[in-house]
Amino acid sequence: MMLTEVTPVPSVALPVEEMKDHLRMGSGFADDGLQDGLIEAYLRAAMAAIEGRIGKMLYRRQFLWVLECWRDGDEQALPVSPVAGIASVTLVDVAGGETVVPAAAYRLIPDLHRPRLAGKGTALPIIPTDGLVKVAFDAGFGPAWTDLPVDLRQAVLLLAGEYYEHRHDDGSQTAGLPFGVVTLIERWRTVRLLGGGRK
Repeated sequence: MMLTEVTPVPSVALPVEEMKDHLRMGSGFADDGLQDGLIEAYLRAAMAAIEGRIGKMLYRRQFLWVLECWRDGDEQALPVSPVAGIASVTLVDVAGGETVVPAAAYRLIPDLHRPRLAGKGTALPIIPTDGLVKVAFDAGFGPAWTDLPVDLRQAVLLLAGEYYEHRHDDGSQTAGLPFGVVTLIERWRTVRLLGGGRK
C-alpha cells in the first residue's frame, strides 16, 4: 500500500505574509523577501507534521493510493480525510495492463474522520490476481488558507514559528509537538479502528 501526493500545495497558497506577522517581522525594507523561502519551508514542514499527526490533509490536493487488495469486499476506508471526491479507480493486472473502472460502479461515503470507497449496488471491483488497484482522489479542507479550520491554521503558525525560532539549534534536543499545538489539533485526530477497516 502506497500513498503519493500528486499535486503539491502551490507556493502562492501558503500564508507567508501572515506567518511574517505572526513572527512580528518588520516590513518595508529592501530585503523583505529574503526570508520568504525559509518561512515557506517551515510552513510546509509544520503542515506535514500536523497532517501526519491527525490523519487529515489541510490544503486540498490530489493523491494516488495504490494497494494490492481490499480490506473489505464491500467498502474500503481511505487513508486520509476529508475526501472531496474520487477522481478514478484503475485496476492493473500482473502484466501492467490497466482497466479504468466506470464511475457508476463505485461511490464515496463521506466522513470527516473515515471516508470510504464503496461499490454502488454491488461489491467493489475485483482486483486481478497478483495485480493492484490505483485510486486517485482529492483530499483536504479546500484550496485556500482560509478554507482550513481556524484552530488548525493557528496550529500551523505556532509550529512553523517554533521551527523558525529554533532554526539554529544543533538538533540534540528531540521534543514532541509543543503543548499549544497538541491542544489545538487534538480534536481532529483520527482514532483508527480495526486496522483501517470499517468504522
